[in-house]
Amino acid sequence: MRNRFYTTILLLFVLFSAQSQLRLSPDGIKLDRTIRLINDLYVDDVNTEEITEAAIRGMLEELDPHSSYLNKEEVRQMNEPLQGNFDGIGISFNMLTDTVYVMEVISGGPSQKVGLMPGDKLIYVNDTLIAGQKMSTRDIISKLRGEKGTSVTVKVLRKGVPGLTEYRIIRDKIPIYSIDATYMVNKETGYIRLSRFGVTSSKEFHESLVKLKSKGMTNLIVDLTGNGGGILSTSTDITDEFLESGKLMVYTEGKNQPKMTINSTSKGEFQKGKLVILVNEGSASASEIVSGAVQDWDRGVVVGRRTFGKGLVQRQLPLTDGTMIRLTVARYFTPTGRGIQKPYNEGEKEAYNLDFVNRFNHGEMITADSIQFPDSLKFATLVNKRTVYGGGGIMPDVFVPIDTSVVSPLHRELIAKGILNRITIQEVDNNRKQLLQTYPNISSFKKGFTISPSIVDKIKSIAEKDEIEWSDKDFNKSQKLIFTQMKALIARDLYDSSAFFRIINDVDDIFQKGMEVIDNDTQYNSLLSGDS
Repeated sequence: MRNRFYTTILLLFVLFSAQSQLRLSPDGIKLDRTIRLINDLYVDDVNTEEITEAAIRGMLEELDPHSSYLNKEEVRQMNEPLQGNFDGIGISFNMLTDTVYVMEVISGGPSQKVGLMPGDKLIYVNDTLIAGQKMSTRDIISKLRGEKGTSVTVKVLRKGVPGLTEYRIIRDKIPIYSIDATYMVNKETGYIRLSRFGVTSSKEFHESLVKLKSKGMTNLIVDLTGNGGGILSTSTDITDEFLESGKLMVYTEGKNQPKMTINSTSKGEFQKGKLVILVNEGSASASEIVSGAVQDWDRGVVVGRRTFGKGLVQRQLPLTDGTMIRLTVARYFTPTGRGIQKPYNEGEKEAYNLDFVNRFNHGEMITADSIQFPDSLKFATLVNKRTVYGGGGIMPDVFVPIDTSVVSPLHRELIAKGILNRITIQEVDNNRKQLLQTYPNISSFKKGFTISPSIVDKIKSIAEKDEIEWSDKDFNKSQKLIFTQMKALIARDLYDSSAFFRIINDVDDIFQKGMEVIDNDTQYNSLLSGDS
């Protein structure tokens, strides 16, 4: 009965969307009668809005894994990271034992203007005590954010300052940046890490390219690991930076959508020079458009693990009450004609979402030999006629397995319970001034800072309090990884997110393999020619 209800709503909704008006078909009449009968005869009061939303969610789940319904709050949360800004006070914070620590104050933002500083502890927001209250991150955010021009009063505790200091902050537009890191790895090679494809991402990316080229960059590593995608046009704008004019970058096509092709222009900032794209199982959608086009045109080498496999295009369709559906309207294809969408069965979203686990259990994360492609999924690149594959993500030119040799049960528990993060926050909070005096920049910090025995003692002490069984064998196995992660976290809190990646990339196998490829002319050229 429930399935029939979903079906009638689906048919009615299609009539709304496709024809922009309601034509009462027999199914539309059935739906209208059902709602009337529920309202008139059901034993209890019914929230029609709730059951309608449940029905819409249910019917969209029957279509494909990416068609979905979003209520008003979900629409806001979806759009915010892509729009490139939000209204707020301009800080990032972290929770440590029920205390809100200010981690970063955005340069030029409202909080910096009134004097808020990293390391400050937020105690009150508008006379509401938030310290020690076990509030969720979402609750804190909801209290700090608000419309531009409105004010919020916070009381903070600052190390070395007696009592609480009160600040009245006028909210403003706060930028959301897509670039996590931009830096020169060595004299020739630049590195850009892109976290999303939003409205401002292509502008940020272009500025990063110009900045690196001014420092002498001739080789480029673009890190798209974990990048879940975003706006289609942004992905093609970024792809356009690498290709010469007139190259097909992507095309889309659907039953009710005519074929649309997008070609490159002559405005690319990095059309020449060695290029490596880093990807993994978390790289999806727009990330796959970029890496697929670079691979198909033999423009660069893709390094890492097979990408997520999202080749469906969603159109955002607003409903009359401010809610929205994201409906899959087309598939996208790489320049060679590869479809990237991994297989799915209608209505089996849970199995689709467990694909990563299935890949791991199948051994794909450990060895590329476990991945078998039928001949029908083999394609030839457009310049050098190398074999590439479709049918479920981008298969990299150089496979990098997950390194399980350095991960231990102790390390997993320390991460899961947030112990390493808590200790690094305390370390910076207690020693920020001294650390910055000793290491005035990231270069000196990376070269000189080490994790001290006293920090190791803190790890052991807090682990014991959190009832984590300590194992010297496990600790020794994961020590290099633990120390590097902690050093990177401290660097991020002292400097910026770029500092984090300058350090963590030392133990990132995908990055290290990318550097190996880009530093070796013979290997790089051999991979692109298909002779490897």
